[in-house]
Amino acid sequence: MTTKKSTAPAFDVVVVTGLSGAGKSVTLRALEDLGYFCVDNLPLQLLPSLIRFYRRGGRRLERIAVGVDVRTGLMADEFSRSIADLKSQGLHVRVIFLESDNSTLLRRFSETRRKHPLRGSVLSNIRRERSLLRDVKDMAHKIIDTSSSTPAEIKEIIVKTIEPRALRRMSVQVISFGYKYGVPLDADMVWDVRFLPNPNYVTSLRPLNGKSAGVSRYVLGNPMTKRFLSLLQPLLAFLMEGFIHEGKSYLTVAVGCTGGRHRSVVLAEAVADFIKHRHRLDVRVQHRDIDK
Repeated sequence: MTTKKSTAPAFDVVVVTGLSGAGKSVTLRALEDLGYFCVDNLPLQLLPSLIRFYRRGGRRLERIAVGVDVRTGLMADEFSRSIADLKSQGLHVRVIFLESDNSTLLRRFSETRRKHPLRGSVLSNIRRERSLLRDVKDMAHKIIDTSSSTPAEIKEIIVKTIEPRALRRMSVQVISFGYKYGVPLDADMVWDVRFLPNPNYVTSLRPLNGKSAGVSRYVLGNPMTKRFLSLLQPLLAFLMEGFIHEGKSYLTVAVGCTGGRHRSVVLAEAVADFIKHRHRLDVRVQHRDIDK
């Protein structure tokens, strides 16, 4: 008699806790970028029910990150029982505890003008919360002190901790478009190539688009295009390194000409090819207006 193996997906659970103001929101956003389904301020006792709900619905949910803090009534013995219960169900559970020194937390609450979740003065609340979470901190798999870290640096620490191979996995989308149809609203940077000679005024090239060899040769063979690319590529290399270092997960680069059929298509392909081979990133190309 053979035992039937369960087809339910294995769940990876990351529990993010720690002092208020130490970077829990930044950490959850970083985990979301890594593909985790993130829930903030969910009592851990409810997590098994949430997982069962998604399993019954047939959702392919395999990674969950949960943010818990004093607002959920977090106590050490309750926390310990919840973690043990999750592990007993075969879930892979990791606990990340975030902390900062008192002066940093005071400065952050002052800068953001947020209220501390506990009642009273901010400093007394920080001290009280630190005491309440002392035993919870001892259960953590990873303790991260964010006192001297920027949000980008916190994100990098989280990525290194959870999934080191994802550090340079920034996804880039390059979009060609026509200005007559509007600039893409989600573009992080826009390059206007309407100053380049227009194939639309060449009778044999007008019915073609920028993916055709003839239009590509016409655009890329022009001295102005060559000069433009010689200036643009070093700038793109500089910008890509900056965005990667900052920890950006998604970047949209838009290249526009008048109608979005010729010049922008050719240059978008050239930009995508340069980024892909120079930085070995995941690059997708979309020609938004090529058929208009």
